[in-house]
Amino acid sequence: STNHALLSVMQTPHAQTSTSNMAAGKVGAPVANVEAKNDQERANKRAKVEVQKSSFLAVFQRLCDEVVDDLKESYEGLPDEAIEWVRENIQYNVPHGKLNRGMSVVASFESIKRAQTGKEVSEGERLDAAILGWCVEWLQAFFLVADDIMDGSITRRGQPCWYKKNKVGLVAINDSFILEAAIYKILERHFADRAYYLELLVLFREVTYKTELGQMLDLITAPEDHIDLSKFSMDKYKNIVKYKTAYYSFYLPVALGMMMAGVGDKAELKEAEKILLVMGEFFQVQDDFLDCYGAPEVIGKIGTDIEDNKCGWLINQALLRTNAQQRQLLDANYGQKDPKCVAVVKGVFAELELEKLFREYEDESFAELQKLIAARKGSIPAVVYTDFADKIYKRNK
Repeated sequence: STNHALLSVMQTPHAQTSTSNMAAGKVGAPVANVEAKNDQERANKRAKVEVQKSSFLAVFQRLCDEVVDDLKESYEGLPDEAIEWVRENIQYNVPHGKLNRGMSVVASFESIKRAQTGKEVSEGERLDAAILGWCVEWLQAFFLVADDIMDGSITRRGQPCWYKKNKVGLVAINDSFILEAAIYKILERHFADRAYYLELLVLFREVTYKTELGQMLDLITAPEDHIDLSKFSMDKYKNIVKYKTAYYSFYLPVALGMMMAGVGDKAELKEAEKILLVMGEFFQVQDDFLDCYGAPEVIGKIGTDIEDNKCGWLINQALLRTNAQQRQLLDANYGQKDPKCVAVVKGVFAELELEKLFREYEDESFAELQKLIAARKGSIPAVVYTDFADKIYKRNK
C-alpha cells in the first residue's frame, strides 16, 4: 500500500527526555544544580522536538512527490512546465513554517491513544497522523498565499511572498487553489477506505469555510481604502480571531487527533473547541503584538498591520485608552502606507504603554488557560492542551 511505502520515513527513533534522580527541590540544594537540571531538561526537550520535526519533514517530501506524480499519471497532456510549477509552488509554500499545527496532530493523537490504551502508537498510526498533519500545513499554505496578496505583504517565513517572486504575480491566486485541492487528493489517496473518511472531508471543509468567513470579516471591518476606527471594537476583533485563526490553527489539529483515535462524542468535541478557541485568541494577540514589536529577522516577515488598517489587538486596546489628542493622531495616521505615519502610531502605542499591557495580558491569559485545562471533564488528557500551550507561551516568532 501507499502508506507502507511511506512507512520507512517514519522509522526515526524517538529522542527520550531523560529524567534526573537529583532532588532539585531539596532544602539547601545549590541553585546552580537546579538551574543545570532545568537547562538539561530544556535541552532534552528541544532535542526531542528536533527529532520529531525531522521525522515529520521526511513525510512531506513523499507527499509532495505523490501529488506531482499523480499529475503526470492522471492528467494527460499537462506539460512538464506546468508540473514543475506545481512542484515549486508546493516546495516554496508548504514546508517552511514552524510546523506546530501539523506536528500537533501527531502529538494529540499519540497522547489520546496512550491515555486510552497505555501503549505507544504503531508506526503506521503515527504515519497516518503525520499525513493528516501535513494536510493542515497544506491548508495553512493555501490561506497564506492568498492572504499575502490581499494584504500586499512583502515577506513570509523569511523569504519573499510567493506572489512577489519573478513570473508569479497574480498567478499566485490560482496557485493557492491548487494547494487547497491537493489536500483532498492526499486525503482520498490515504484515507478513502477509513470509516471516518467522510468526517475528515466535512471537518476540513467546515474549518476552511469558517476561516474564509474570518478573512472576510477582517477585510470588510477594516478596508484599506476607507479608514474608520469607529468601526473597530474588541467584540469584532474576537469574532475575527475566532473564525480566521482559532479554528484551523488550534481546533483542527486536535479534532483530527480525536477523530483518528475514535473520539467522536459531541460533548468531548465541544469541550475541546472551547479550550482551543481561547488558546487561538491568545495566539492571535501574540501575533498582533509581534507584527508591531517583533524583529523581522526573527518573525520571518515585515509587519504591516498598521499600514494595512488591521483591526488588531493593539489598536483596539489603544482606542480604549486614548485622550482626545492621541485619538486624533490615530485617526489621521492609522492605515496610512507612510513610514512617518506608522512612527506616529507607534509613538501613541508607546505613550499608552501597550507593550507593558501585553506582557500583563500574556501572563494573565496563560494562567486562565491553565485553569480551563485543569477544569476539563472529558477524556482528552491535559497534555494535549498543555503541549500546545507551551509551544506558544512567551514565543518571539
